[in-house]
Amino acid sequence: MAGVESFEQSRPAIAVAEALGYCYAPYRVEFEYWFCKPSPACRTHHLHLIPVGTPQWIRTIAFRDYLRTHADAAAEYETLKLRLAREHRLDREAYTDAKRPFIDRVAELAVAMGYGRGSSSGQ
Repeated sequence: MAGVESFEQSRPAIAVAEALGYCYAPYRVEFEYWFCKPSPACRTHHLHLIPVGTPQWIRTIAFRDYLRTHADAAAEYETLKLRLAREHRLDREAYTDAKRPFIDRVAELAVAMGYGRGSSSGQ
């Protein structure tokens, strides 16, 4: 994930990312510019351009910072991801959908605790 000032100002980044082999996909266009590599059918890399300060930015940073400071939650997420990677080995969307309840629960908690607003400690 890379923070941008605005969608309008970051629009030239689409051509730059494409020149680096990323495919732009108009997915969740109200929240982000989304890219993948090498193709949407077989993704090994993701790049999300999200305006800093938006709810999507804050939520994602809060989730990250919470995991960084709560080893138990990070370990739970790791275990979940490994299990889901085995279960949904050939279905990327099912894998992503199955992670969603954990991510939503932790992100909501993290935002409520003040994570994602410039402090990695939550306060």
